[in-house]
Amino acid sequence: MAIRVLVLYGSYRSDRMGIRLADYIVAGLRARGGDVEFVDAKAIGLPMLDRMYKEYAPGSAPEALESLASKIRAADAFVFVTGEYNWGMQPGLKNLTDHFLEEWFWRPAAIASYSAGRIAGARSALLWHGTLSEMGMIVISSTLSVGPIAQALTAEGKPIGEAGLSLDRAFPRFADDLFWWSEAAKMQRARRPPPY
Repeated sequence: MAIRVLVLYGSYRSDRMGIRLADYIVAGLRARGGDVEFVDAKAIGLPMLDRMYKEYAPGSAPEALESLASKIRAADAFVFVTGEYNWGMQPGLKNLTDHFLEEWFWRPAAIASYSAGRIAGARSALLWHGTLSEMGMIVISSTLSVGPIAQALTAEGKPIGEAGLSLDRAFPRFADDLFWWSEAAKMQRARRPPPY
């Protein structure tokens, strides 16, 4: 059975560059047999966090929250595609993530960062690592860092130039790491229910 992966992306900008990386990852994981779904925070349009999904009475959460909660619970793994804003993480992706908690537990997460500059979103990736761990996910050690993004991927998410070649070289290990941990966690959850 295919590994079910959600690729989450959070830029709200009108000229979004990171969507190139999201498209690249979706295509790459599908080519390796993954059952992959793209989750776009801007398209979902959750409000700024007031109430978490779990704070609604059963059946009373807004449809967007209910639908996304179901997708998160059904997933075997997550990829967070994150840009870097002023040495920090994108508020759109963080806001989407914070609406949930237990739904994320006991599954691996991977981080793919990008920026317009040469740092490639590394500072954002560092912040996400601690956040995702705190939210009950196992963060894999392989990461993707892409920058400058406009020199690495076309608008269609196809690799170009030296930066694109570097991304192509890094992707197989990233995907293998994510799938290995996904399979391990899936088998363990089937063998023994999580302790909480």
